[in-house]
Amino acid sequence: MFARYLLSIVLLAVTVVAPASARTPQDMVAVSILPGWRMADGTLMAALRFELAPGWKTYWRAPGEAGIPPRFDWRGSRNVGAVEVLWPTPQQTTTNGLRTIGYSHDLILPVRITPARTGEPVSLAGDLEIGVCSDICVPVETEVSLDLPLGGDGDRDPRIAAALAARPYTATEAGVGQVICRVAPVAGGMELAVEIEMAQMGAREMVVVESGDPELWVAQAETARAGGRISARTEIYHVDGRGFVLDRSALRFTVLSTGDAVDIRGCTGR
Repeated sequence: MFARYLLSIVLLAVTVVAPASARTPQDMVAVSILPGWRMADGTLMAALRFELAPGWKTYWRAPGEAGIPPRFDWRGSRNVGAVEVLWPTPQQTTTNGLRTIGYSHDLILPVRITPARTGEPVSLAGDLEIGVCSDICVPVETEVSLDLPLGGDGDRDPRIAAALAARPYTATEAGVGQVICRVAPVAGGMELAVEIEMAQMGAREMVVVESGDPELWVAQAETARAGGRISARTEIYHVDGRGFVLDRSALRFTVLSTGDAVDIRGCTGR
């Protein structure tokens, strides 16, 4: 599986080299901030708007075998204590024969902002690194900024509301039962096998595994369904080749399909 990961990196390296005649990143995607509204708990709901040129797509937080993972840097913001990105359910697509996960249409990406000091002006500013793909894949760096309103919850932007409604179900909402993990050592890392008790929600099911630790790399999982259980197997490595301890409570499993999606946090051992 690790060899397959190395192959995908080679293919990605080939695809991101754009010819000199390629359009500029601004022709492929335009990114802006939708101001949103203030929530009852004092947090602010806003969104990033990605306007993609026809035929172009961008990636989910875990982009798959050949995708470019997005990066957000909010350090230029003022009076912002925390920013939580709330991802709508993505689509499974194929790039150069490899499965990727992302969005092939304009994307509204909600962000929940916690002010550092309540009642004071908030300015959201971000440095973004994203990937956009058509027949080539191009890494794009861009900046966004906006002073956010301090008013009440008033009129809610229907575009942001629709994106929030398009999130995956929680484990509770989807009626997920036991989530059991088994871990075994492999050369240089760990093999993780997970078994999830849940009803099938669509075709082409795919379990995406995230470690919760940016220093750990997770291979794309192999997924199988047997009755009321879905299972997945993957391998996890430290990016620096070091040993590590896997925190089962930090693991995140997203079950994608042609129907609905489910977001599951943590697992128990066996």
